[in-house]
Parts: sequence; C-alpha cells; structure tokens
Amino acid sequence: MREVEVVGVRVEMPSNTPIVLLRESGGERYLPIWIGAVEATAIAFAQQGVVPPRPLTHDLLKDVLDATGNDLAEIRITEVRDGVYFASLAFASGLEVSARPSDSIALALRTGTRIVCAEDLLEQTGIEVPDEQEDEVEKFREFLDQVTPEDFEPPEEPDGGGSAGPEPRS
Repeated sequence: MREVEVVGVRVEMPSNTPIVLLRESGGERYLPIWIGAVEATAIAFAQQGVVPPRPLTHDLLKDVLDATGNDLAEIRITEVRDGVYFASLAFASGLEVSARPSDSIALALRTGTRIVCAEDLLEQTGIEVPDEQEDEVEKFREFLDQVTPEDFEPPEEPDGGGSAGPEPRS
C-alpha cells in the first residue's frame, strides 16, 4: 500500500462529472476517481474547513466514531472492478468495513486519517506526471483553491460510489 494525498475535486468536462484527484505521496502518480456531486461537495467542504450549522452525513459519522471511541487507522483504496473503485475503513481494533472511496475520503479529511492505495491499483490506473509537468499540476491546484461546493451540480443519476470514468455513450 502507498500513501496518497487528496489534491482536490474538480468537474471533468464535457460530461460535467466531479472527480477527486489523489496523488501518491513522494511520487509522480495521480489517481482520478469519478464521484458524485454530493461527495464532491463533502470533500470540498472538508478541504476548505467549512463547518455546516448541522452535521452532514460524514460529520455525523465522525461524531459517532469519536463518541464510541472507534479510531480509524487508515482508509484503504483497494481495487477497481468493472470501472468501480472499492475502499475500506480500517479501524485501530483491526475491524475493516467496506466503503465507497468518495465517502472514505470525505471521512478521512474530517478525521485526519491517512489514505493509502494498493500498489497494483496505482500501477493499473494511476497517471504519471513527470516533474516537468508540475506547472500544469500547479495550475490545477490554483483552480482547486478557487472552486466552491456550489460549483457542483447534482448528478442526473444516483452515485455508484466512485468509478473509473464516465459511462460510455452510445
């Protein structure tokens, strides 16, 4: 497993589909995961430090974990099958719970839990960006600093929990 960090969320055009972009810590590989608008907003809120007046779902789950003393050890992004990414919440007790990557990332940002990705998954779906292309990545980061949760429109269909890309068109 390789540690990854959340670069941010953006909307991929022309499909208008939100993605979360992860970067391998200390490496050159990026992992884009297509997610739903609600999860994109939850991730953007956490990155921007937005605290809603009432807890949203991911805030509620964090509060439940805190109240029950169940510490998260790490978030694991484990595989992609048929274009859908899978993750798990790994607890300090050794318990592991299957979860969508988008929800897992939103929770990790709220709890300060590290995120790791299976090495073979990074090799299979990661995109390598050499150092000389870092200027483009920096422009992307600047965009992420300016994007707001309101920039994401609700999806037309329910979120499948994170996929490897938009559905093929006929």
